[in-house]
Amino acid sequence: MKSRLLAGIAAVVLAIVGAMLVMSYAQGADQRAVKNLEPVSVLVVKAAIPAGTPVEAMSASLATEQLPAAAVTSSSLKSLDESHGKVAAVDLLPGEQLLKDRLVEPEALQVQGSVEIPAGLQEVSFQLEPQRVVGGRVAAGDHVGVFINLKDGGIEAKPEKQTTQLSIHKVLVTAVQRAPVATPSPAPSENGSAPAEDTSLPTGVLILTVAVNDVDATKIVYASAFTDVASIWLSKEPLDATESGKPGIMTRPEVYK
Repeated sequence: MKSRLLAGIAAVVLAIVGAMLVMSYAQGADQRAVKNLEPVSVLVVKAAIPAGTPVEAMSASLATEQLPAAAVTSSSLKSLDESHGKVAAVDLLPGEQLLKDRLVEPEALQVQGSVEIPAGLQEVSFQLEPQRVVGGRVAAGDHVGVFINLKDGGIEAKPEKQTTQLSIHKVLVTAVQRAPVATPSPAPSENGSAPAEDTSLPTGVLILTVAVNDVDATKIVYASAFTDVASIWLSKEPLDATESGKPGIMTRPEVYK
């Protein structure tokens, strides 16, 4: 009887000790997880900051957060101490880390739509999906090549042929409009060793405005208006890009040549 009583007491004590150990482990789990990820204090955007905003006016829209070192880039800023006098080069969106290369001197800022239009040219706008605009990586001041695809009628002698042509070279982009998309900081992988790869794709459509002559403006309007027979694709074509002039008009037989 006595032995059973002692065994019962021992079991109760062990249960209490076990419960205390589990509680202690659970309470320290989060702290250990953060410690293992080597937390780093960085500035994170909390409210949208428009391009051109001076650093001195950003404080209310920023907050200091501790993030895993693996999720912090080498250009992430921990403070604004060394950035006074600079402005936001682009629109800064909530959730993203404040990066050094997103702050520039005021004279280096190229405000969207501020590109000077060469004399004699006119502006025309059209809408495209990101995959047709170099993945959306086009900005005001860039130059692009305009490819026009026709389902038929591109070659007078062979009107049934589907054709593609780089119809307009080195077109000046004067503005790019797109829906704002939040870009949160990369999350750490499950084991905390490195940030998970960002596989997100650009979404929505872009409206591009370009400066062209009257003939090229007409080509763009035609290809944009009659989408059942025509479409547009862009390349990023800097002013020093080579123009071979071949094959001119691409048809199916030329693809494999």
